[in-house]
Amino acid sequence: MRGSDPSKFGDRLSDAQKARQAMLDKARAKMAALKQTQPERDAERARVAAERAEREARRKAEREEKRRREAEARAAAETARLEAERKAIEERDRAAKEEKSKLAQLLADQKAARDARYAARKARLGKR
Repeated sequence: MRGSDPSKFGDRLSDAQKARQAMLDKARAKMAALKQTQPERDAERARVAAERAEREARRKAEREEKRRREAEARAAAETARLEAERKAIEERDRAAKEEKSKLAQLLADQKAARDARYAARKARLGKR
């Protein structure tokens, strides 16, 4: 500080005291200004907190809706899979029955042809 002699201990002490007092006055002035704006800051904090809560609630609802849609999709896929499996089993059974009937028809045709050949042979041999 001007006008004080830094070589004297008392001057240095008083300069330090004045500097501390200046910092304290500055801090008190800042605190007074902050106290005046406290309601606005509290209102702003409350508004921000309300918006945050609203966003979180909206996200939670979206997540729940997404889970519900996914569960419905999984259920629909499972139903479709079971239906396709049932149709495949029915088709396989139908094909097996058809193959069995074709085989039975083939065997019957073969037997008829064999019987016809036997009858023709008997008829040929019977004429002699």
